[in-house]
Amino acid sequence: MASEKNLNRYSAAHAVYNLHYHIVFCPKYRRPVLETLESELRELFEQKAKELNVKIEAMEIMPDHVHLVVLASPAITPQLIVNQMKGYTSHVLRERHDWLRSRLPTLWTRSYYIGSAGVVSQETIMKYIENQKNV
Repeated sequence: MASEKNLNRYSAAHAVYNLHYHIVFCPKYRRPVLETLESELRELFEQKAKELNVKIEAMEIMPDHVHLVVLASPAITPQLIVNQMKGYTSHVLRERHDWLRSRLPTLWTRSYYIGSAGVVSQETIMKYIENQKNV
């Protein structure tokens, strides 16, 4: 992760950023299979986050879906984060647990939700841009 300048901005080579992504994804058929896997999933998500050089700021694992809030640099796309997290956890957990392979053709659905979160609202940004020529 790039160096932290303050609580709201981070810097890397040629960029200052504040990119927080809220990511949600579900097991195939939204089956409630995650409850018994929670501690393993937490560990695997943290391992992959470290490898990707992103920071998981919040994580909630429900029986039938996962919520992650991830801080990432502009160099890594949200799609890559999701694909890597889902691919890695599916591969490891399906190797460790035969019952997962027998219950689901794949661990995760192909779809996901992603939203951006930050300290400045879209309305504030729009007003700032509109007022640039008035300064």
